[in-house]
Amino acid sequence: MTHELNVDLRPEYPVSWQAAAINGVLRGTMRPISTILVRNTAGMAVASRIMCLGERVPGILPKHVSIVPDRSGSCTGEWVHGGPGLDERKVVLYFHGGAYFVCSPATHRPITWRLSAAAGCPVFSLDYRQGPVHSLAESLSDALQAYEHLLDLGYAAQDIVLAGDSAGGHLTLATLLSLRDRGMPLPAAGICLSPWADLSSHRRRANVWSDPMLPAGRVDWLARRWTDGLDCFDPLVSPVYGDYTGIPPLMIVTGSTEVLRDEVRRVAVRARETGVQVTYEEWNRMPHIFPLLADVLPEGRLLFEHVSRFLDAVQAHRPTSGVEAA
Repeated sequence: MTHELNVDLRPEYPVSWQAAAINGVLRGTMRPISTILVRNTAGMAVASRIMCLGERVPGILPKHVSIVPDRSGSCTGEWVHGGPGLDERKVVLYFHGGAYFVCSPATHRPITWRLSAAAGCPVFSLDYRQGPVHSLAESLSDALQAYEHLLDLGYAAQDIVLAGDSAGGHLTLATLLSLRDRGMPLPAAGICLSPWADLSSHRRRANVWSDPMLPAGRVDWLARRWTDGLDCFDPLVSPVYGDYTGIPPLMIVTGSTEVLRDEVRRVAVRARETGVQVTYEEWNRMPHIFPLLADVLPEGRLLFEHVSRFLDAVQAHRPTSGVEAA
């Protein structure tokens, strides 16, 4: 039986004891640290340095996983192979999260190697420019350039999947909208894990107290900072206001207690209203970008089985005739 693409799923797995413990740890560490540091440039610099230190700690990767840095040309990042026997004709272009000022491809390897295995192809994890030195427009420019680079390498658009988490989910949506607006060939699908989709003046009211990781006030503060001088209702700035006509199938994942949950839902609804097939998954009591914790979180590992089913469904629903977009 073919998995449907246009569905709402609320996985009914029992919440693991690991998830309960992680939520408690996040509430006692990440949430107060974010509240203290994400207030000014100096605090953001401290947070960035802390994350840089974390990158230097060797991660535990299975022996079958390979990481190959790519510093050639203007699109830097790393190629991630989640195992042998991958289809080298296909690729996932991944945008890491980090609120547009922290994290890197190295911090998100727990996602990218599993995504490679689930997709059955390599992942190119882009090291795009971030704030506070660089703007949202420069991050988007890097994403578009990376996509064009993959096309230049010989990948067909229908063999590329865009994916990202949090700010990287924002970048995934903005890239898809920009590619469509430029008349470029579109990828096969987009996968957004806890995407940050609304950078407008709209205040977040859902899950303000129940989110174990993200303080709503700090998310709002960052949104104001990154959109200073911009039209915050521009779809490339706040994709929740986008017209998704013609966009390929989307998989959108969130946790039920996330402060971003409502804007994630709004993206799914808005995309469906314009004819896009959307697989929307809302996982009970999962923290922000819970797949990043897959090394210790059972639900994080299960998510990649859902990703694999989604991509199989995208392949099954692909038209077998007609002219490909040029």
